[in-house]
Amino acid sequence: MADTSAYVPPVDDYAFLFAEAFGTDLVARATSGALSAEDAVDALSAAGELASEVLAPLNASGDREGVTVIDGQAKTPAGFPEAYRAIVEAGWITAEAPESAGGDGLPALVQAGLGEMWNAANTAFALCSALTTGAIHALDAYASDDLREQYLTRLVSGEWTGTMNLTEPQAGTDLGAIRTMATPNDDGTWAVKGQKIFITWGDHDVAENIVHLVLARTPDAPEGAKGISLFVVPKFLPDAAGNPGERNAVTTVSVEHKLGIHGSPTCVLEYEGATGFLVGELHGGLAGMFVMMNSARVGMGLQATGISDRAYQRARAYAHERMQGAVLDRPAGTPIAEHPDVRRLLLSMASEISAMRALGVYVGDLFDRATDADSLRLAELFVPIFKGWTTEEALRITSDAIQVHGGMGFIEESGAPQHYRDARIMPIYEGTTAIQSNDLIGRKVIRDGGATVGRVLGEAADAIAMLESLDHPVAARTAARLERARASAEEATAQLIAFGMTRDAYAVSVPYLMLLGFVAGGLMHARILAATLAHDAQTDADARRIREADAYGVYHLSRVAGLAEVVAAGEIA
Repeated sequence: MADTSAYVPPVDDYAFLFAEAFGTDLVARATSGALSAEDAVDALSAAGELASEVLAPLNASGDREGVTVIDGQAKTPAGFPEAYRAIVEAGWITAEAPESAGGDGLPALVQAGLGEMWNAANTAFALCSALTTGAIHALDAYASDDLREQYLTRLVSGEWTGTMNLTEPQAGTDLGAIRTMATPNDDGTWAVKGQKIFITWGDHDVAENIVHLVLARTPDAPEGAKGISLFVVPKFLPDAAGNPGERNAVTTVSVEHKLGIHGSPTCVLEYEGATGFLVGELHGGLAGMFVMMNSARVGMGLQATGISDRAYQRARAYAHERMQGAVLDRPAGTPIAEHPDVRRLLLSMASEISAMRALGVYVGDLFDRATDADSLRLAELFVPIFKGWTTEEALRITSDAIQVHGGMGFIEESGAPQHYRDARIMPIYEGTTAIQSNDLIGRKVIRDGGATVGRVLGEAADAIAMLESLDHPVAARTAARLERARASAEEATAQLIAFGMTRDAYAVSVPYLMLLGFVAGGLMHARILAATLAHDAQTDADARRIREADAYGVYHLSRVAGLAEVVAAGEIA
């Protein structure tokens, strides 16, 4: 039997997306020619080798071993500290940090490929660098020169890691209800007191220091979210040389026992008058935190893509090796991959993963080119769509991967259950799908009368026209299916705007987000298909992409009409 646990990075797919799918060399455009698609593919090849050879083998063992707390110190699974050093020494933390922060500033569209591969290889491990990247973006945007020199430089180098400390037991997602208090000290620092929960990689042994970004109130601050400030609170206070010195008054109370991502230390942290440093303006904490959260939300979309592909790769390998029952209209000895329903499941999974992957590159490219208010609005429209749609669909894809395995899929030793368990948190953290969809309709659709969504639907119309000009049956079918989905999305958007800021609109915000996600995936397949059909000679990869475009139209674009009907209904009385 083949090793179904092996991970194969999709480098060739990214090469196609970077250089062909969108009609130009996206990397060269993003870097003004400093890097090319070929350069980016070389980088992804190196990263993919590290992901498959170093991170992937620790995925199952990290899940089994989990995290322990010994003498107040969280201990990660065996191999995790060494793997983190390998990531740092290879320069990947620095590579993904923006140039303004002292990093290499790889384009966001290239980081899409890295994010998928890190998470496919080992989701629990990848969360460490993802949180650090978010902290880098927040400090780069708002930190003083002193904080940049002391903390940002160490985060960018990978010497230290970062966390995001938002919620508390009584607050949940209502940040206005947090009670952690920061009281001014005489020396300009702040004494931070309170408890934070669900802190991803809140304590560990892979780096020498941890930079916590903590939301807290200050004395006499306004009530609600307007009274929140942001503070840097390090695990160890730097000494005169800037190295980790005295332990700060931050205690690891416990590590959460979770459904999945067992290798990721999710901590309860107690701040007992810990020394903190204000980031940005007093009572302006949410601005800094939202920089971090937007980075994390895009990262969650990449995480969902990665874990979906890892689950699919495992299911496909199993299906092509497993013999069970006579396969209709196939010779004896044909594996279960050719059973009609198993083939449907595999095609459905593959077609959606390709759409998710392309959308990650597309969103990265939008942010790389967001130089004015209009282009930034378009990029930001996709943050909740990308996060919400991909994470919700990752649950279906990882569940389908279990189904392909049959009874073995329910057995932990097969490896399939871990992907489903790991994926289950994704539609919840960094803002639930409902929080994403409320942001989508409230701030990004109803507020501008659907103008920005209209731009996306206009792109879909252009892609439909392009497909209709091609003499190919799959192009014609895809154009017709995408047009039906586009028209349904247009009607749903008009209905949503007619509802306005009412319960009717918010009752159907998640279906509306999912609807736009499926349409965006169809747009991605339209562009992939057009670029593929432009080839003079069709390769096996080309045949696969044509087949996936056809499958996506059947299995996923067809879902848009039903979702539009849900949107039209509003809240059920």
